[in-house]
Amino acid sequence: MDQASWISGYLAGIRAAGGGAVGSAQAPAAAHGPELTILVGSQTGNGEGVAEEACRRALARGLKATVKNMGSYKLPQLKNEKNLLVIVSTHGEGDPPDNAKEMSEFLTSKRAPKLAGTHFSVLGLGDSSYTHFCKMGKDFDERLAALGATRVFDRADCDVDYEDASEAWMDGAIAALAEKLDMSSAPTAAVVGSFVSPPTGQFSKRNPFPAEVLDNIVLNGRGSSKETHHIELSLEGSGFTYEPGDAVGVYPVNCREVAGELIQTLNLDPDEPVPVKDDKVPLREALERHYEVTTLTRPMMQKYNELVGSKKLAKLLDESNLEAYAAYTDGREIIDLLQDFPGKGIKAAEFVGTLRKLPPRLYSIASSMSAHPDEVHLTVVAVRYTANGRDRKGVASTYFAERLGEDDKVPVYIDHNKNFKMPVDATAPMIMIGPGTGVAPFRSFMAEREATGATGRNWLFYGDQHFLTDFMYQIEWQDYLKSGLLTRMDVAFSRDQEQKIYVQNRMTEQGRDIYGWLEEGAHVYVCGDEKRMAPDVHQALLDIIHKHGGKSKDAAEEYLNTMHREKRYQRDIY
Repeated sequence: MDQASWISGYLAGIRAAGGGAVGSAQAPAAAHGPELTILVGSQTGNGEGVAEEACRRALARGLKATVKNMGSYKLPQLKNEKNLLVIVSTHGEGDPPDNAKEMSEFLTSKRAPKLAGTHFSVLGLGDSSYTHFCKMGKDFDERLAALGATRVFDRADCDVDYEDASEAWMDGAIAALAEKLDMSSAPTAAVVGSFVSPPTGQFSKRNPFPAEVLDNIVLNGRGSSKETHHIELSLEGSGFTYEPGDAVGVYPVNCREVAGELIQTLNLDPDEPVPVKDDKVPLREALERHYEVTTLTRPMMQKYNELVGSKKLAKLLDESNLEAYAAYTDGREIIDLLQDFPGKGIKAAEFVGTLRKLPPRLYSIASSMSAHPDEVHLTVVAVRYTANGRDRKGVASTYFAERLGEDDKVPVYIDHNKNFKMPVDATAPMIMIGPGTGVAPFRSFMAEREATGATGRNWLFYGDQHFLTDFMYQIEWQDYLKSGLLTRMDVAFSRDQEQKIYVQNRMTEQGRDIYGWLEEGAHVYVCGDEKRMAPDVHQALLDIIHKHGGKSKDAAEEYLNTMHREKRYQRDIY
């Protein structure tokens, strides 16, 4: 999953503080101060929220601040920047987000300019459960310095629990720039509101809405190896709004058995009070509702080793042993760490002190507010697997599958994704590629186009394992085809024949028509698995443009890059 997918809630917070969309947060004007460019690279769009808040604080300090998206930034302009803040997420295992790819390549190319005279600071957004935590932030920081720019404030690497660290970086970096620019005598305006503290009663990431479960049904047929749930939640009274392409952030409850095994392994009292924020709650409640109790992260393992003092674990955690670290953490969880590196006499408070907060899980929205104004729908596959001799469960997916019933309530918020949006032009064609649960946002897209009377053509590529048991929302797609709203649909059921067939194979078969749609201005959307599907689909698009457009491989790459800059090629991959 994209590391930045955990770095969320900023947009909701800004809306709460500023009372409107991003860019409308209340801040004093600063027309005559020194110029500051805030460059942002983000896969899901949440990084823009961080940048907007940094901009607001910079304006209040007297700087003439502007937020610029890396995807549309004119790269030669970099040599003219004198004051620069960079906010960049890391996608997957160390990759740049889509809109930062060209910037990343530019900085490491021979065309990268000398930046003597440029003052900068970098904020990295990521998830420490990945081996290459915040790699893009580190890379940008090192490269800017290598090009001669002056670092005015140390880089900050933000994990899932990011609010305090990001606020400290904003204030520190802006103050350092102001000092460097000799702005100590400049007037400082009060910043209105706070992006991390929405008004009382306003629901947000920090104050999630208890959404009632309206429906929870299994979409797969009998005999399927999968268990995919269609879940409908009530948003009535929340004040939330969303658009197709957005996601829902869900705060799950951990599996009681997992929490119990941790308590038993450490020989702790489940009723012993432990700290949670500014309060204390029984250990079992803390582990079930407030702390991450499965995912291994380097910071957690380092803190745990401070309690057990294992030389073997210390060696594993050494930065020079990344391969061994990745091999150990692959498929293992916190319970494995406790059993592989046991400690004696660890106190309950000490143990929870090693854990990070239970992060929300993000799910693509599968409904349209135009069609269901007080509801939000999700498509969730229950994750269950065996690794290293132990049965494992996805925290949130089995929360929905095993521990929730109708009338139960789920803490949720809306995570706005600016980088996965339908065409503004309702007549523009769309090509949607979404195997498995990746089809969820396209159910939202189609419902929106039906409700709003959009006339653009729509082409869906969908795939799963078996036609008979795994064709999710089949009747709905058939109805859209009959009505003409869905112009074309190509399906790939990989296990229904000896040779596996995937969506990228169907794309190749329809390559000539796909290229024709692209030339007519079609927008392409890809949602689903980042490790295999997304790269294969990307390559299929390149091959189609190369073959049917008569373009060289470099020209095909530039064709897709141009589509991305024009927001005609968007991906929501995890």
